[in-house]
Parts: sequence; structure tokens; C-alpha cells
Amino acid sequence: MGLFGTSRKEVWKQLSQEISSNYIEGNFFKGPRIEYKHKYWTIYLDTYTVSTGKSTITYTRMRAPFINTKKFNFKIYRRGIASNIGKVLGMQDIEIGYDYFDNDFIIKGNNEILLRRLFQNHKIRDLIEKQSRIVLEIKDNEGRFGPKFNESESELYFIVTGVIKDKDKLKNLFDLFKLVINELEMIGVTVNQSPEVNLYKE
Repeated sequence: MGLFGTSRKEVWKQLSQEISSNYIEGNFFKGPRIEYKHKYWTIYLDTYTVSTGKSTITYTRMRAPFINTKKFNFKIYRRGIASNIGKVLGMQDIEIGYDYFDNDFIIKGNNEILLRRLFQNHKIRDLIEKQSRIVLEIKDNEGRFGPKFNESESELYFIVTGVIKDKDKLKNLFDLFKLVINELEMIGVTVNQSPEVNLYKE
């Protein structure tokens, strides 16, 4: 344990062992990451840093690419955290019918029926509630300099500022991703097939 408590490396290595995943050290250009295999899919946990000119901001993110057969997209985040974050073309505000959840979160999507079916799973709602800060969405790309997705591929994507070193919180995130992916399969959004996109250029 260092001067400022347990390091990310220590926590993430312990987590990786406990959930039977791969811990990858990283290098000068890329930080460490965890790769967790879930049936046909891989869930990736890492951090990345953005320079704002005078300072830098580090984000923790989790990603899981999948085949998106219905072009389904959504974004969910807590009310009052970032009021403009959900201004996404083609998405509308949707209430899923659970007052406590609708009151706490802004949910946007392009298919109300699929979105309601997804969030009928109370375990998904509970795990989202456990995250004090959360932006969870389905993305079709990561921008010009990101990995190349083909037309049928998307990714489940979580991001938050700072480095998460709370092991229980990280375990909850992995559980959330597994449940969402399972539910996407159940409602016909994805199929039992591994996507081709490579998130990391070695």
C-alpha cells in the first residue's frame, strides 16, 4: 500500500483474480486493463487520459463490443450531473415506468419498446442505482481516432471521471455489463457471435 492508499494496480490485479479475468500490464502508451470473457463477448476495463491544455483528466471506462442487429441505442445518466450530455441525434427522452428510477435518471433511446423491456430487469436497475456517478450507453463508434466498427457492430460503454479503485463498485459494473448483455440477447438486439472490432492496437 502506497502513501495514498491501495494503488489501482493492486486493486485491479486482485479484482482480476477474483473474477477470473485477464489483467494486462499495459505499457508507456497504454495503461493496464482487465479483459473479462463472458460467453461470446469480452468486457474491457481500462482508463484513459485527456489533455485540456493546462491540465489532464483521467476517466475510468468499461466497454463490451457486440453485434447490434436492431441498431438499438440508448444513454442513461443521473439527473443533474450533466444536463446536456444526452443531446444525441435520433434519441428521445423515455420513461420506463418505474417512478423511483425515472425520477433519478434521464434515459434516452431510439426504441421505447426495447428500452422498456431491457429495464424491466430489476437487477439491472439495482446495479445502476448503486453507481453514484454513471453514464451508460450503446455507441456505434468512438470517433475518428477510435477503433473501427463495422456497420453491424456497437459497444456497451460506461465512463466516469477519475480512477475507480473501489473493488465492490468495479464488481458491480462487471455484473451490470453481464446482465445488460444477457438481456440484449434475450430481447433480440444481439446474437451469439463475437464481434470483429479490435479495441486495442498492439
